[in-house]
Amino acid sequence: MNTQANNPNYTLWQIVLYFLRLGALGFGGPVALVGYMYRDLVECRGWISESDYKEGLALAQMAPGPLAAQLAIYLGYVHYRIPGATLVGMAFVVPSFLMVVVLGWAYVAFGGLQWMQAVFYGVGAAVIGIIAISAYKLTHKSIGKDKLLWAIHLTLGAVTVITESEIAWLFIAAGLLVWFWRSPPEWLRKGGGAMAALSGQLPPAAGFVSSFESGLLTQIGLFFAKAGTFVFGSGLAIVPFLYGGVVTEHHWLNDKQFVDAVAVAMITPGPVVITVGFIGYLVAGLPGACVAALGTFLPCYLFTIIPVPYFKKYGKLPGIVAFVDGITAAAVGAITGSVIVIAQRSITDIPTVLLATGTVALLWKFKKIQEPVIIVMAAALGLALYPLMHH
Repeated sequence: MNTQANNPNYTLWQIVLYFLRLGALGFGGPVALVGYMYRDLVECRGWISESDYKEGLALAQMAPGPLAAQLAIYLGYVHYRIPGATLVGMAFVVPSFLMVVVLGWAYVAFGGLQWMQAVFYGVGAAVIGIIAISAYKLTHKSIGKDKLLWAIHLTLGAVTVITESEIAWLFIAAGLLVWFWRSPPEWLRKGGGAMAALSGQLPPAAGFVSSFESGLLTQIGLFFAKAGTFVFGSGLAIVPFLYGGVVTEHHWLNDKQFVDAVAVAMITPGPVVITVGFIGYLVAGLPGACVAALGTFLPCYLFTIIPVPYFKKYGKLPGIVAFVDGITAAAVGAITGSVIVIAQRSITDIPTVLLATGTVALLWKFKKIQEPVIIVMAAALGLALYPLMHH
């Protein structure tokens, strides 16, 4: 194992090319992308050891940001350190970023066209079904039967539905709650004064970022950096967070445009989070797309490469594991709540109800079916049904 660690059996450019191809052709969302990496790099090619892969996956699940992109950055880091992490991260994200920018341009240029509205009419409803099934799977996998995690999950779900936004400091609070409940640190046993002081500081600290008003690009950069910093778990975790900021708070997009943006992320390969590029384009053209993508992916890059040495040392500590469990439960609760929030906007008549429930049924019955197949079918149905419903 050590010989492979010192002398990798592949070049830096081979792994960069692999991730360029995965970013350009990898459909199916974060869980599928993570599966492809295991199949190709661990099982087939033997470039990455099983233990390195598992460690990377644990770190990606612990740190905030999009899961698949972080695992990719970590796997680039394993043998080629910072240059490997940087080049792999860029190779993975750039193909789908270019695709969403082109789609953004087409959407702005032809958005008023009947056929484009018809496609998104069908796809928007199918996306609700896809997110609903993802939320169910994530809940089943990450919460299990733990009563405290269920309480956090349900609370965050309810908060997301009521406020129609994600409250970042509640995620941190959920992590701290599970940590202090399961393995309280020494100083907490001696007295809770420090904790009370800390919890008093959380909401103002979160509010400070949003109160910094400036030019539109600065606002976009700050908002998306906050999204990249506070969103845990799968790429879909960013959806409720973005909805709260982009639609409810800043009014950059309306409901329909937002659902279309999520649909675009589903149609394109690569990380789901790349929807930020499309949103940025709609708000402020190409500069907006670049700032939004950089704001989202820079924190995820830093959260991967900076903690690696410490993670090898401290990642298994019960307190850290409990903290991550709490944050994950909160994130999955928010995703579940966001399904309800976004569904209220996309599901407007009987055909959209049938499309959404049909998507859930298909994904439930046929576990192997790829999401882009459903998206294409939904687009075709949208083209057929939209003129009938809106004549």
